[in-house]
Amino acid sequence: MTVDVVLPCLDEAPALRWLLPRLPEGTRAVVVDNGSTDGSAAVAAELGALVVHEDRRGFGAACHAGLLAATADVVAFMDADGSLDPAQLPRVLGPVLDGAADLVLGRRRPTTARAWPWHLRYANQVLTRRLERRTGLKLHDLGPMRAARRTALVDLGLTDRRSGYPLEMVVRAADAHWRVDEVDVDYAPRTGRSKVTGTPLGVVRAVRDMSGVLAS
Repeated sequence: MTVDVVLPCLDEAPALRWLLPRLPEGTRAVVVDNGSTDGSAAVAAELGALVVHEDRRGFGAACHAGLLAATADVVAFMDADGSLDPAQLPRVLGPVLDGAADLVLGRRRPTTARAWPWHLRYANQVLTRRLERRTGLKLHDLGPMRAARRTALVDLGLTDRRSGYPLEMVVRAADAHWRVDEVDVDYAPRTGRSKVTGTPLGVVRAVRDMSGVLAS
């Protein structure tokens, strides 16, 4: 069994050195470098990852490039910033591999208060409530650790290439009547500052991108 794990990456060299050796047996890292200047791509290659270069900036652009580069039947996604432990990937992969779910999200459970600041938790709650109104799905988190079958994901025809990509995946899955589930995963403080939600402006942009997805 081989699972490709897509890791969108922008200047995450220190986190990659901790993260990549912790990937479970039977998984392959697909690190998508989105314009790093800290040698992240070289670190990833040194540690045995497949490195993909995506010049178009954007979280969704990096995720989708990794999805298209993947070859395994099942694909997982997770942040490359050290906030999520790849050793917990089997929790998310299990229901997909067993055929019990089509898309599984890792519901983040903070290990410390600073792992998930209040304004980010609040934005997540607002979006999950709006997601429920749009799709009927009752989820607690739009978790960045997730898994599904590669061909089915490609067939969803995802178009967002910014911060709305993770939400669009869930919305399109719900529209396609997928079985969507969530499992608990630990969520620790990230290494370095977030490029998406590390500033108030970043949070506003992310919510705006996701609101556009929900309106479609």
